[in-house]
Amino acid sequence: MRRKSNILLHLDWNLIILYLVLIFIGWINIYATSKTDTSTQFLDFSIQYGKQIGFIASSFILILFILSLDSKFYINFASIFYLLAIFSLVGLFIFGKTVNGATSWYAIGSFSLQPSEFSKIGIALGVAKLLGDKQFDMSVFQNQLKAFLLIFIPIVLITLQPDAGSAIVFITFFFVFHREGLPKYYIIVGFIFISLAISIFKFGYFPIEIILFILFILFIFYLYRNNKYFLRRYWMQYILIYLATSVFIFAASFSYNNILPKHQKERIDLILGIIKDNKGSGYNQLQSQIAVGNGGAFGKGYLNGQQTNGNFVPEQHTDFIFSAVAEQFGFIGSIFVLGLYIVFILRILHISERQKLKFARIYGYAIASVFFIHFTINIGMVLGVLPTIGIPLPYLSYGGSSLWAFTILLFIFIRLDANNYNEI
Repeated sequence: MRRKSNILLHLDWNLIILYLVLIFIGWINIYATSKTDTSTQFLDFSIQYGKQIGFIASSFILILFILSLDSKFYINFASIFYLLAIFSLVGLFIFGKTVNGATSWYAIGSFSLQPSEFSKIGIALGVAKLLGDKQFDMSVFQNQLKAFLLIFIPIVLITLQPDAGSAIVFITFFFVFHREGLPKYYIIVGFIFISLAISIFKFGYFPIEIILFILFILFIFYLYRNNKYFLRRYWMQYILIYLATSVFIFAASFSYNNILPKHQKERIDLILGIIKDNKGSGYNQLQSQIAVGNGGAFGKGYLNGQQTNGNFVPEQHTDFIFSAVAEQFGFIGSIFVLGLYIVFILRILHISERQKLKFARIYGYAIASVFFIHFTINIGMVLGVLPTIGIPLPYLSYGGSSLWAFTILLFIFIRLDANNYNEI
């Protein structure tokens, strides 16, 4: 491979500028949500906004290190990164620290690290390594099983912590699989089962099972009257599909009522309108919605938001940081930030399509999917249309683990793209 003397010439500066703008918007809103009237100095490094300065500074060091490595390093060691991600998740069951009922952290003195955030890097590299093989054909069933296993392992490990919110992120890799040749009926079936699960949560097991049975009988009757050939030839498959769906309905109902942590079940019940609890499980989202509503068209002005300045929104500097944007800068400011994210994700997809190397293209689609799912779920949480499941908003939410993980995800891709100008 021919090396270029100055890698800076080949970096995608449009993407880097978007990254810096998002980080800046994040910090000024973290400052607004965490500053106190008792602080006597502008930068208090014992408070969240001061700590975030340290996280940002260390992110720049990470960037220099990532860009200094040859792009082949990430390709050759992708499988190792995947295994390290899995081992870091397994290690939580032995050495992990429990916070808010989830054993999702490693504690080193006063410093805590959340491996589920960093595992996204290893999983994305692992997916790119597997699917990037020239001999890998996603239309082959055995290869589909390999790809599914690759993401189901971390999903199971994270769910057992339990941290269902973080586990959901990995489902987004199915869009990457589809881009690389996975038949679309997998996506269709997935949406059907998600819709079925929501219906079960809303109406309960028995009504949905009765409806399924009636639909199955009507379907069989229709085939008997109009196409007996298909009925005779595929009757066993139809029965198996019915039984599998019935098992899913029972498993979803049982898991929802007996396995899902109480606080997560309550949050889903709130969204579905099954319960109302504005002082308990629904308090965070209610205060977030009030903050968003307060912003109006043009906002209350920076540092002038009643909800934000009064600390009425719990965890506003992390999961609900967008409510601070909406209250202070209004609808116009919110649309601007949403537009930045959309342009950011579209830019990643655009760069992915120009890659000469299949590995780089797949990795680009993988990280675009991760950013998209975080962006969609977090905004949905803030607006009260999705349950609160602890998904940070990339680059805006407070936290070292989140910021470092998303920075590494992005700049590995930027480094791979810089190499796209060279002969591979």
